[in-house]
Amino acid sequence: MIYRSKESYNITGAAMHVYNVLGSGFLEAVYQEALAIEFAKRGIPFEREKELKVFYDGHELKQTYRADFVCYGDIIIELKAVSELNDSHRSQVYNYLKATGSKLGILYNFGHSGGLEYERKVF
Repeated sequence: MIYRSKESYNITGAAMHVYNVLGSGFLEAVYQEALAIEFAKRGIPFEREKELKVFYDGHELKQTYRADFVCYGDIIIELKAVSELNDSHRSQVYNYLKATGSKLGILYNFGHSGGLEYERKVF
């Protein structure tokens, strides 16, 4: 069984709808705003630009991360609008998961002209 498959399916459906309506070529901020509208329409609980605290050896660090979205309380969503995803994008999601203890992150790329790219990362 895939971890949080129903929630992932709902989130990805919303992202695909945004991509199908807007296509590629916009800035990441445009997709983020449109996706917030789509999440709200579909009743997907989300926090936008959620500050993520980072801990080291039991100490909270002053440095924080900011995830594009956190859905369902613990699924980290990161958006990109680039021609193709690379390892630095994947590492960003992995680091968010590692720093927060969340188990699932989904990376979406709205910039790919061949369709919405997405990758699930389970930690």
